[in-house]
Amino acid sequence: MAAVRVRQHVNPLSEKFRTPVSAPDWQNIYANLSLPLYLDIGCARGRFILEMAEVEPRWNYLGLEIRQPLVDEANEIRDEKGLKNLHYIFCNANNSLRPILSTLPPGILHSCLIQFPDPWFKNRHAKRRVVQPELVNELADYLPIGGTVFLQSDIEFVAIEMSDRFSENPAFNKQHQQQWLIDNPFPVATEREKRVMLRRESVYRAIFERVANC
Repeated sequence: MAAVRVRQHVNPLSEKFRTPVSAPDWQNIYANLSLPLYLDIGCARGRFILEMAEVEPRWNYLGLEIRQPLVDEANEIRDEKGLKNLHYIFCNANNSLRPILSTLPPGILHSCLIQFPDPWFKNRHAKRRVVQPELVNELADYLPIGGTVFLQSDIEFVAIEMSDRFSENPAFNKQHQQQWLIDNPFPVATEREKRVMLRRESVYRAIFERVANC
């Protein structure tokens, strides 16, 4: 299958993306809804959780992506592979996260992954970045105690901003003393991570744990 071509940058504040999506019927999505769920926000082509769904079938995976052609392609590949622990949703995570998570069984969300989000370099575009305080608050509402958030980026200021926003929320605590993790704790890497590592450039990683009820 030829890769779908899409625009790299999509403005989440545009009128097109202001309407929150409705959650699907989860019973029709996952073969076993009781499995712990890994949520990938901004999953792009979804290859990371596709590989994870194949190597670790004891988890369910959900990818959220704002570019619909990538979601359509990813779900088509999932169907071709017959994976029953994987799904992708076309949405704007900054207004659809709560409608989606609120319909899941309580405590089922195990981990959230936010990897190499669009940096939106200009200061006037900072509100377009995915990790806003509101998103952190919503994850705090639905992650159980012990649930984790994994962050990584090859843009240091983006990684710092994401890390600071989780550090500022009392519901989260960084799992490690060093500023950044050296290694990716997962057995697979995203397409962007593979390209960055081939160029021998830095990747800034952090893991936060849900620690307190607020």
